Amino acid sequence: MVSHFTSHHSHQFIFITLTTIFILTSSTSSAATETHPSRPFKKIYAFGDSFTDTGNTKTATGPTGFGHVSNPPYGTTFFHHPTNRYSDGRLVIDFVAETLSLPYLPPYRKIRAKVSSSTFGVNFAVAGATAINHAFFVKNNLSLDVTPESIQTQLLWFNKYLESQGCKNASASDCKEVFDDALFWVGEIGVNDYAYAVGSSIPDDTIRKLGIASFTGVLQSLLEKGAKYVVVQGLPLSGCLPLAMSLAAEDDRDNIGCVKSVNNQSYVHNAVLQAKLQELRKQFPNAVITYADYWNAYRTVMKSPSQYGFKELFSCCCGKGEPYNFDVFTTCGMANVSACANPSKYINWDGVHLTEAMYKVVSNMFLNGTFSHPPFSYLLGRKIKQCG
Repeated sequence: MVSHFTSHHSHQFIFITLTTIFILTSSTSSAATETHPSRPFKKIYAFGDSFTDTGNTKTATGPTGFGHVSNPPYGTTFFHHPTNRYSDGRLVIDFVAETLSLPYLPPYRKIRAKVSSSTFGVNFAVAGATAINHAFFVKNNLSLDVTPESIQTQLLWFNKYLESQGCKNASASDCKEVFDDALFWVGEIGVNDYAYAVGSSIPDDTIRKLGIASFTGVLQSLLEKGAKYVVVQGLPLSGCLPLAMSLAAEDDRDNIGCVKSVNNQSYVHNAVLQAKLQELRKQFPNAVITYADYWNAYRTVMKSPSQYGFKELFSCCCGKGEPYNFDVFTTCGMANVSACANPSKYINWDGVHLTEAMYKVVSNMFLNGTFSHPPFSYLLGRKIKQCG
């Protein structure tokens, strides 16, 4: 299939195809649930793709042998066993929960039968998810059936969750108990949409327009239902991932050594998204909508890696092959693939996802640094003022 695409675009298609079939199966760990009377938020609702997913994907093994994320060494850094996270340890959403003194979020598919386990929130993110409804890709013969979920699917899951909490009409008044003291964390989503369209007659501009329209439609729905505090992550520098690096033409590079075409695509998407978020801020002046700038946070680390404790910018910690310790047919989790001795020195974990160390750095840049607009401290201040 790759041979039918140009070298300029083939890496984008394979990048997300592998992300789509990177499926996890084991259970999620959670933090302690002791009472914290000073918590600014009592619950978190998370949405997004594999960078935020903590276990909503179904078990599957794709044509290139992926589907080994339920095997060690996944999860070994912090949990000491695989935990349905696409990393050696915690993700950004886990550090968000820790910062707010909340337990790690359970995936929606694991708590449907146990509503009481969702006291502190739910994670609706699912790997391989698109911003555009899956039916669009089916209609245009551009999809795989491994993970047909989109951000629209996650909204449907959220609506079902509301019903389980007694919010039959899904109005702000009926759902006060669900929305009060809740932070909505919307992880990045949209890279899959561009990848599915590679090799087709559908231009990037169309995918961007449809994807952002769908995405902002979901945000508007959440805000109309009663969401008051929302964080939206932009797309990351996916052109710096080993998978993209290994498949792109050598002359397709930017000034930090990553794949220029992919990073430019994400940059334009993020610019349009930020303009739409500003429109939503005007439409919902009583809500706080913070943009978490994943693109520039990641780029800042790439420009001064030693400042953040990293030595390996492109090579995988867990993998096999040259030149980035990565091969699409011999991936992390397979019996003959091992991990590096010190993941904290690596930005990349498995060629598609990042290490816990990188997620920790990025989350700190979002929560305590200057890469959220308005700053996360402003959002917290507004929340505390509301409680005062």
